[in-house]
Amino acid sequence: MPKKEPGKIERIAADIRRKIESGEFPPGGRLPSTAELQRTEGIANQTARDVFTTLETQGLVITRHGKGSFVTPFLGKITRDGTGRYQSEARSERGARGAFEAELNRLGLVYKPSPVDIGRARPPRVVAEAFGLHRSANAIYRRRAMQAGRTSDPDDGFTVQLATSWFPVDVAGGTRIEEADTGPGGSKSRLAEAGFTQTHIREEIEVRAPEPAEAEVLSIPLQRPVYELAHRASTADGRVVEFAIHLMPTTIWRFAYTWDLDT
Repeated sequence: MPKKEPGKIERIAADIRRKIESGEFPPGGRLPSTAELQRTEGIANQTARDVFTTLETQGLVITRHGKGSFVTPFLGKITRDGTGRYQSEARSERGARGAFEAELNRLGLVYKPSPVDIGRARPPRVVAEAFGLHRSANAIYRRRAMQAGRTSDPDDGFTVQLATSWFPVDVAGGTRIEEADTGPGGSKSRLAEAGFTQTHIREEIEVRAPEPAEAEVLSIPLQRPVYELAHRASTADGRVVEFAIHLMPTTIWRFAYTWDLDT
C-alpha cells in the first residue's frame, strides 16, 4: 500500500519544525510572515495561518498580534524534581536563592532575577482556610514572573512560570521574606531560622487554560494549557506556613517524583 503523503499544513509545519530544531530559526527568532509563507509555498492565507496554529499547538511558536510569529524562547523541558528540590542543601546549592534558582543551575540555565511584587492583602479563600485566617485578615504575598536564560546577557531571558507565595503575617512579618532578596536557600530557610521549619509538603496539580493576562506574560497562546500547582507547606505540628500557586506552561515543564515503597 503506498504511503500517504501528508497534507500541505502538516508538510509545511514539519519543514519549519526541522528548521527550528536545526537552529536555522533560533529560539526567539522571527519566522516568515503569513503573507510570506503564502507566497513562497503557494498556499491560501488560511492554510498559512493553520500552519502557525499547528506549530503553536506543538509548543514551538508564539504569535503576537500585530508583530508576527516567533520561535518560542525556550525549546525543551525543565524537569521539576518534586522529591528533592526542597531539601535544604538542594535549594541553597551554589548560593541559590531557593529551589527554582538551584534547579536552573543544575540544568545549565541561568537564573534571571526579576521584580518581585511584595505586600500584604487578603489571600484567596483556599489560602485563608489553609492558614486558619478570618476572611478579612491579611497575609504576606510574594508575586513574581520567574525567568530563565541561556547566558548572563540581561536581554537573554524568558518567563517560564508565574508564582505567588503566601505567608501568615505572624510567621513571616518583619523577616527577609518581605524583602526582594530572601537570601541563600530562599523563604524556606528564612522560615526555618524564625522557628517554622517546614517538615511536610503537599502539592496538587491541575491543568487549565491560561487567563489572557497570564498568557501574555508567559508569551504563550491562549489555547496552550498551563499546570496550576498548589504548594502547601507545614511545620511538624501541622501548621501551614506557606501556600504557593504556580502557573507553568505544559510545553516547558515536566514533573518527576521518586519515593520508596514498603515491602
